Amino acid sequence: MYSELTRYKIIRVRFVSRNRCCVNRLFKLKTKISEMESGNSSSGMQFAGWWPEYILDHRQLPPYVVTIAGVMRMYDTYTWLQALGVLLLLILFYYYLILPMNYVKDLSDVGYGHLFDGGIGLAQRKGRSKRELVKEVRRLRKIGNLPPVYPNGWFMLLESDVLAAGQVKHVAALGENFAVFRTRAGVVHVLDAYCPHLGANMAVGGAVRGDCIECPFHGWRFKGEDGKCTIVPYSEKVPEFARVKSWTSCEVNQFIFVWYHAEGEPPSWQPMIIPDIHNKKWSYRGRNEFLINAHIQEIPENGGDVAHLNAIHGPSLFAGSDLRFSERILHRFARHVWTAQWQPHETKPYQGTMHLHHEVQLLKKIPLVTMDVRAEQIGPAYVELYLNSSFGPITILQTVTPVEPLLQRLVHRIYCPPHLFFYANFVLYGESVMVERDIMVWNHKKYIEKPLLVKEDQSIRRHRRWYNQFYSENSPQFMDAT
Repeated sequence: MYSELTRYKIIRVRFVSRNRCCVNRLFKLKTKISEMESGNSSSGMQFAGWWPEYILDHRQLPPYVVTIAGVMRMYDTYTWLQALGVLLLLILFYYYLILPMNYVKDLSDVGYGHLFDGGIGLAQRKGRSKRELVKEVRRLRKIGNLPPVYPNGWFMLLESDVLAAGQVKHVAALGENFAVFRTRAGVVHVLDAYCPHLGANMAVGGAVRGDCIECPFHGWRFKGEDGKCTIVPYSEKVPEFARVKSWTSCEVNQFIFVWYHAEGEPPSWQPMIIPDIHNKKWSYRGRNEFLINAHIQEIPENGGDVAHLNAIHGPSLFAGSDLRFSERILHRFARHVWTAQWQPHETKPYQGTMHLHHEVQLLKKIPLVTMDVRAEQIGPAYVELYLNSSFGPITILQTVTPVEPLLQRLVHRIYCPPHLFFYANFVLYGESVMVERDIMVWNHKKYIEKPLLVKEDQSIRRHRRWYNQFYSENSPQFMDAT
C-alpha cells in the first residue's frame, strides 16, 4: 500500500544533523497527489494532511517524530489551534500566578517618561540615550539642604537566597565596600572587601576556606568572625596586626543585614524574627526592586505623609504609574480611598507604627475591596507591613539600602499562606505600581529642610523628629560622602 502511494509523490527531504534528528528543510511538495485508489479508503489511509502521512511512511525518521506525526494526523488544524491557545494560557497562568514574581526596574525605567514628551529641548534630546538624559537631569536637579546621607542602623546588603554556601559577593553601600560570604556551615560574615596587604578586592575572585575568606591575589586568609589574618602562605609568621575590619551582621527574615554606625557604637536593637517566615510556614511569593534618585529619608517619610496617599495612590491601578495620565476619565470609574495615621512606638524608640485602612470604591460609592494595614518602621531602613483583607493575611518586607548618597535600592519581598499564592502576586503587582508613582516624585523632588506645613501635616513633623535620632555627630554629610 505504501509503495503505491509513493509513486504519486515527488518530495525532497534534507536532513542536517549527525544523528539525523534535525530536519533543516521541511518537505516540499512539487506535484499534488492526483487521487487515491478507491481501495485505500477501507484501510484507514485517509489524509488529514500530506506531510504527517509521509513521515509515517518514511522509515528512516527517528521514532519520536513518527509518533508525533501519528498523533497530529488524528486532528484537524482548528483543533490544533485551540490546543495551542490553551497551552499558551496555561504557560501565562504558570508564569504570572504560580511562579514568584520578580519585578525589577532600573533607575532610568521609572519616572523619566516626560523627557521624551518635551521636558527637554529637542536639541538636547537628539541622539542621546535615556540613561544620558537621566544623568543630565540628576546633575541639574537642586537637592536642597540635606540631612546626613547615611543614618545609623541595620541595612540590608543581600537577600539570603542569592548567597549560597561557600559563596562570596561584593556589595557597595553606605560609602563602604563589603565582602559578604557564607561558610559551608551556612554562617554569614561581612568584612571589608579590600585586602590590607595590597588592596585586592577579596569578593572578586576570592574563595571561602572554612570560616575564612582567601584573597585571590596572594592567598592571605582572614577570619570572618573578627577579620584577623590566619594564613600568609609564603611567610612563616603572620603579623599580629594583620586584620581587616569585620562588620556586625545578622541574617533575619531571609535578609542579610549589616550594622552601620558613624560613631562605631554596637547595635542597640535588632531586627526580630517573623516566625511564619523563619519556619517557612508561609510561602515566598515574589519581590520587586527599584533604584531611586533620592535621599534615604524621603522614602520612609512617606509613612508620616498621610495626605499624599489619596493624591498619589487614589487613582485606580488601571491608570498605571505615570502621574501625567492618572486622572484620565477612563480611569475614574474605580478609586482607592485611604485613611491613615502614624505615631512613634510607645516603648521602642527606634520604631514607628502606621495604621492604614484601604478601600477600593466603584464610582466613588460602592466598596469593592477593603484592607487594613499595620506598618512597623524598624530603624531608618526596614519596614514590616502586615496586610489583612477578606482574602486573608499577607506580609510585605521593605528595605532601603543607600548605594550612593542620593541613590537608594528599594526592595520588597512578599509572603503569604500557601493557598493565597494567586492573590499575593496580584497584591505585589499593585504595590509595585503604587511605589512607581512615589518614585516619579522622589526622583525629581528637592529636600526642604523647613517645609511649609498645615495643621493636617503634623505627622510629617513628628516623623522627622523621630527619624533624626538615627543621625549622630560624625554621620557623613553629602559633600563629605561624595
